[in-house]
Amino acid sequence: MKVALHGLTLKIEFLEDVRTLFTALHNHNFDVFVTEQFDRQLRMHGNIGLSYWLLDGTDDMSQMDFLISIGGDGTLLDSVCQVGELETPILGLNTGRLGFLATVATDMIHEAVAHLSDNNYQIEKRTLVSLNCNRRLFNGINFGLNEFTIHKRDTSSMITVHTYIDGKYLNSYWADGLIVATPTGSTGYSLSCGGPLISPEAKNLVITPVSPHNLNVRPIIVSDESEITFEIEGRAEKFLISLDSRSTSISSDLKLMVKKENFHARLVKLPTYNFFDTLRYKLNWGFDMRN
Repeated sequence: MKVALHGLTLKIEFLEDVRTLFTALHNHNFDVFVTEQFDRQLRMHGNIGLSYWLLDGTDDMSQMDFLISIGGDGTLLDSVCQVGELETPILGLNTGRLGFLATVATDMIHEAVAHLSDNNYQIEKRTLVSLNCNRRLFNGINFGLNEFTIHKRDTSSMITVHTYIDGKYLNSYWADGLIVATPTGSTGYSLSCGGPLISPEAKNLVITPVSPHNLNVRPIIVSDESEITFEIEGRAEKFLISLDSRSTSISSDLKLMVKKENFHARLVKLPTYNFFDTLRYKLNWGFDMRN
């Protein structure tokens, strides 16, 4: 089997874990490939004696059985962009911090690789959000796993986002911004702005305002079959939009529409994984500092 490795950064304290990963993959007869970004990170640490091939574009990626994301949730979000509509299964090795998506700890490397080799895992299909616009944005990578966001630029005054669901008027949000999050993204930016938690298999999107001026405005959950369109007003000429961690500046004359993407992100989950266990652990539910 063939596996691709992708990482955006590689701190020296995780170098030994990477060596362990390479050893485990070779011991289970995986052919190891790396992306250009991760190759640069490995080369920064000099000759570390690792054997691999360099991925050369989409054709090579299409031959991969798995992609292992080495980093935190941000790296896994970027891994989704690396894979795109190929839907290559992605396993997240957590060398970051929180790890809602990158759920495999570094002390589980040998166990995780063994599960991959034995086909002892599950695939979770995660909904992606897609942006349609009358101008090419984000270099054509117009989808994201977590959320699409409209935001004011810099320290400018609030903006008004007129929002429509399937062509029907929903609300005019007078706020710092607006988030459309997938169930996966409900544990991210949307959560920090008061949005609800949604289980990954739910067929919904959540619209969450960012610092709304009207305190009676609350997040709303809509079907992921909805088409959500926006008209933006504000004193500034430019606004920010983002897909996950990728941002760009736009003007208010652009037509924006968000909907569910036609393909999915396929995340590899090991037999020990449970979403609700992860939720309790990461959010410290049930934790009493008095004890």
